Amino acid sequence: MDTQEASAPQAIDVAAYIWPAYTGDDPRSLMFWGEGMGEWQSVKNSVKKTPEHNWPRRPLWGYVNEADPYVMEMQIAAAADHGVNVFIYDWYWYDRRPFLEQCLNNGYLKARNNDRVKFYLMWANHDANHVWNIEQSDRNHQTVIWGGAVDRHEFEIVVHRVIERYFSQPSYYCIDGKPVFMIYELQNLINGLGGIDGCCRALEFFREETVKAGFPGLHLQAAAWRKNGNNLSGVDANVGGVTRQDFDRLAFDSLTHYQFVHFTNMNRDYLDVLPDVQKEWEKIDQNYQQPYFPHVSIGWDNNPRFKKFAPTVCRNNTPENFSRALAMAKDFLAQRPDRHPLVTINSWNEWTETSYLEPDDLYGYGYLKAVKEIFGSH
Repeated sequence: MDTQEASAPQAIDVAAYIWPAYTGDDPRSLMFWGEGMGEWQSVKNSVKKTPEHNWPRRPLWGYVNEADPYVMEMQIAAAADHGVNVFIYDWYWYDRRPFLEQCLNNGYLKARNNDRVKFYLMWANHDANHVWNIEQSDRNHQTVIWGGAVDRHEFEIVVHRVIERYFSQPSYYCIDGKPVFMIYELQNLINGLGGIDGCCRALEFFREETVKAGFPGLHLQAAAWRKNGNNLSGVDANVGGVTRQDFDRLAFDSLTHYQFVHFTNMNRDYLDVLPDVQKEWEKIDQNYQQPYFPHVSIGWDNNPRFKKFAPTVCRNNTPENFSRALAMAKDFLAQRPDRHPLVTINSWNEWTETSYLEPDDLYGYGYLKAVKEIFGSH
């Protein structure tokens, strides 16, 4: 290998979250979206609520079933061609069984080209409520339907399912050979497992079982929150996070964010948000011993989930301004060459929160082109 090749920068992994609700294949989804097309129902029926409101938006690919492997083959090709080489699937476990697994199991895993885009799981262990049902969301969105916390017995069932069904997949994303598994709400996890001591023991069990399955270890990733932060999504708890001392005891391997809205005010211009984002990255990087992987959100506007106007709307989140945030993330990693090169993006398809890479009738392929411009193709 010559000197020029040896000094070439390492390619950056670009991971986009996937909200697996754009299918009607899960029978329990009908309680939220009765038309049988998953949350596409809310996108399809969305309306403009104020003169300045930048809705409705429509998907250029149509209201496709993302639990269809042929659909996912098309989406995987588009992702890889534009620089996205990892999907982070939101993964749910409610009422002692999985929920909305079909997009992953029947779509992505059966796609013939899924070697082009790897995947890992984020356990979205928040409570489920009526925010997904537009007939109930304005009045009763905080009414809990299923709790996201699990006890130790149920946690062990989850662990074995994840290891056996997903870690074993050849396209599962690993860091240093260790499968990456992200957890969304740490406080919910701790509460279900009986406190911090019980949670530490449960996570150690998870690590041990992963090693028994033949892996060198488990890479546990946490979603970063601001303590007592925002609850604008409608499903998130108000606690926002755990103490620094408890977090260190849990021995997570890394952190990233799920959404800008979890730590900053999104009811403003996108360019006004970015300085706060950069400060948040630096603060976490300086105050936590675990490595932080920079996160970029495309925007925020969850009006498609409500009949009344939800006033928190991020403005001017154009592909051009989104590319500035991506460049910030690339520079953050360039300044830390010893860190694993990973950037997370919200998201591939959070249409009802207006933070998606999939092409629409407003910007076309603009957001995907921005990723390719900054990171290249995979």
